[in-house]
Amino acid sequence: MESPDHLPVLLEEALDALCLRADGVYVDGTFGRGGHSRALLQRLGAKGRLLALDKDRDAVVSAEALALSGDARFSLVHSSFARLAEQAEGLGRVDGILLDLGVSSPQLDTAERGFSFMRDGPLDMRMNVDAGLSAAQWLAQVAEKELVEVLRVYGEERFARRIAAAVVLQRAGQPITSTGQLAKLIEQAVPSREPGKHPATRSFQAIRIFLNDELGELQQGLQQSLAVLKPGGRLVVIAFHSLEDRIVKRFMRDQERGHDVHAPQWVTAAPTLRRIGKAVRPGEAEVARNPRARSAVMRVAERLVSG
Repeated sequence: MESPDHLPVLLEEALDALCLRADGVYVDGTFGRGGHSRALLQRLGAKGRLLALDKDRDAVVSAEALALSGDARFSLVHSSFARLAEQAEGLGRVDGILLDLGVSSPQLDTAERGFSFMRDGPLDMRMNVDAGLSAAQWLAQVAEKELVEVLRVYGEERFARRIAAAVVLQRAGQPITSTGQLAKLIEQAVPSREPGKHPATRSFQAIRIFLNDELGELQQGLQQSLAVLKPGGRLVVIAFHSLEDRIVKRFMRDQERGHDVHAPQWVTAAPTLRRIGKAVRPGEAEVARNPRARSAVMRVAERLVSG
């Protein structure tokens, strides 16, 4: 049995929303620790197939421990869902795509990954440790004005100027290399507290989202889903904060309405998606069992024949 920290969020709701067929082909774009993938495989027949993606190498390694690598119906690729069309090319059109967004519980729980202000560790925050700058490297060289913008846009942090100024002052005398060091700096810079929320919450979120280009990759993955899904196929997305959910909501709405395209003159393209139901949120029982679920929002859309 999985620990509460590793329970997949909105599991039954997501599986129902996918309208699973025993012989269907599906993509789990955010494998994590395999909770959704295992449940999907349990409902697929011998002819079903599941492709899972994850840009975190630790997630790929965990699949072997879960014995999923021996299932002929299953394949896992170390890749972001921003490359969805490329990775799914050999599958043909698929019956469903599931995206469970944001940082995973194992990433937060491992101090060495540097995602959590609750556990002191190296200040990294990269989901793919093989690419890009760590948070420590970025904070060592980012301009104060850019840091303010990142904290405001991705963290909706109202004390962005104070925090950025404190970072610049601190790094002039000593590098900021640990999560505990950054969390303490932010705590001292912020003049007031949000009830029930650590002062570093918004800043850690903002830096993580920016470094991993989470919103840009989400937009790429959503757009590519249109080419990957077959008519009648389902797109199911679980978001955990307003920035993600806003992008998902707007994308599904715009694709349902049809959209203007300049090619080479302005025309209105046919609708490509139909939204299914309203946004789904976890019930009280799930939140009590798994507190991580409290901010989750699931949205569902179905690929149309046209478009």
